[in-house]
Amino acid sequence: MAELQLPTPLVSTAWLIEHLADSKLRIVDVRFSLADPLAGYMAYREGHIPGAVYLNLEADLSAPLRPDRKGGRHPLPTPEAFARTLSQAGIGNEHGVVVYDDNGMVAPRLWWMLRWLGHDAVAVLDGGVRAYLEAGGKLEPGSSTYPPTTFTPHPRPEMLLDAEAVAGRSADTVLIDSRAPERYRGEVEPLDPVAGHIPGAINRNWADSLDTSGRFKPAQAQRARFAEVEGKDLIVYCGSGVSATANLLALEVAGIKGARLYAGSWSDWVSDPSRPVAKGEEG
Repeated sequence: MAELQLPTPLVSTAWLIEHLADSKLRIVDVRFSLADPLAGYMAYREGHIPGAVYLNLEADLSAPLRPDRKGGRHPLPTPEAFARTLSQAGIGNEHGVVVYDDNGMVAPRLWWMLRWLGHDAVAVLDGGVRAYLEAGGKLEPGSSTYPPTTFTPHPRPEMLLDAEAVAGRSADTVLIDSRAPERYRGEVEPLDPVAGHIPGAINRNWADSLDTSGRFKPAQAQRARFAEVEGKDLIVYCGSGVSATANLLALEVAGIKGARLYAGSWSDWVSDPSRPVAKGEEG
């Protein structure tokens, strides 16, 4: 079979259905609900895209929570630990990976993490499982597995920042908060102990990267969302380093390169009470 040519950063359902039998393809289901951590796995067991393995946001795509809350609610695992997870799931450096969810928020986390480990052959299924079903795709119950393999990480530390780097960013760096506007303004905070945003951050709600069908908006629309920051040094964050990756994928769609992730995000920022907090509108 010819070498797999994987479109990135998004693949269509038509492409996926055509390539389901490709031995170099690995499909990963990452459906997850913050309100019910078991819901995604139960949905996977009930019916998933044929061949898909399941990875859990909290158990597989995050390190254990620290008692002092440093690193936030979904701290990144070390490259070595995540490489072991990938290896056990049967994902090697030679594989193309398609990842999907049911809300457009979680799949970009795995997309970003694989790229962070130097693996560019990864794409998000545009529109997720909903688009797959609308295209006539069939689901299968139970679980799927791939033979274990070896994934060798080639980390790109330049993609990642910590709180100290965010606090010490240059004056011309743009900090983008990806949460819903009411959380950014500090009017509500359903998940973290402190409401508000990092001083100086602007707000670009990650959900605005999607259209009404749950697909990512095209390049022109994404560029319009980020028009005023294009060409600048960008740092993106959210509540815990998950939905921010949807904005990072949107920036990639727009052709805007080089944005970095503050993975600990707001939940890490407020773990230190000495860090400043802002509320209200931008500016």
